[in-house]
Amino acid sequence: QIKTNFENNLNLALKDYNMTADQHSEAVDTIQRTLHCCGLQNYSDRERTEYFSQRGIPQSCCKNQNDCSEEDLKDPNKAKLKVFVDGCFFLVTSTMESKMSVVAGISFGIACFQV
Repeated sequence: QIKTNFENNLNLALKDYNMTADQHSEAVDTIQRTLHCCGLQNYSDRERTEYFSQRGIPQSCCKNQNDCSEEDLKDPNKAKLKVFVDGCFFLVTSTMESKMSVVAGISFGIACFQV
């Protein structure tokens, strides 16, 4: 359930992504920079957005901010070498799941001590 909600919300945020620095776009930028990912399933998801037709792939997908021009970001072949290619959905959900197992383990440990 959480995964489905997250996927839908991330998908909407990616589709509506723009440079007006609204909360959704900032959240997408933060996720992409922090987890080194781009798009939902992979970076090519970005090519199907309105933003891509105007500006290319977002700067927050770049591996190196100093070597990632707008010209590179508008060309899918060049962009592939300059941006994070992994999608964010799998990375976020696998991170959530690994953290959940830690939380579950700690909770179980605490429950055992209380017996």
